[in-house]
Amino acid sequence: MSIQETFQHLFNVISGTRFLNKQGLGNEVPFFICPYEPEKSVEMERLQRQLVNRLEQSGVRVLEINLYDLSIEILKGREIWEQILELERSVTKDELKELLQGVLDPEAHLAPAIANKLTTHEFDVLFLCGVGEVFPYIRSHNVLNNLQSTAKEKPTVMFFPGAYTHSLESGASLDLFGKLHDDKYYRAFNIFHCEA
Repeated sequence: MSIQETFQHLFNVISGTRFLNKQGLGNEVPFFICPYEPEKSVEMERLQRQLVNRLEQSGVRVLEINLYDLSIEILKGREIWEQILELERSVTKDELKELLQGVLDPEAHLAPAIANKLTTHEFDVLFLCGVGEVFPYIRSHNVLNNLQSTAKEKPTVMFFPGAYTHSLESGASLDLFGKLHDDKYYRAFNIFHCEA
């Protein structure tokens, strides 16, 4: 599928009443994965901006949360951003990863920060992006698991640089960058399998 066809499909699905009213989900949370080839990240960022603009012009309000930007916002809010930058020079990558996993824990810090944005903004659909930039200290399946009770009122689309696959043998999995097999996550729908 070309970028233009991708754009048109996403626009048609997301702007549709069926999608916005969460119809046909069978009591599942309204989480959708938009997987894309990691090599197309720059094109997808451009597509996301165009998609937000076109949806807004059509009356569909989008709340876009970049997980990388939100992580920095959380660290600055907790007044530890400068300390992290200083520490980065003197600790191993594993120590830094462990530190960031603690201070940006999805349950304790990330999900509450997202929940706060959900209550302070008017929106029809939530876009989550920046998944690749926060790996490995934030894992996409952890974010989605911790948002299940918070972000269930409106559809959520996670832009994912990799593959989201379903098979009878192995279940569903998020494979970041097409290489890193993430833990299983079953509760989202592949947006490319949705009809407009």
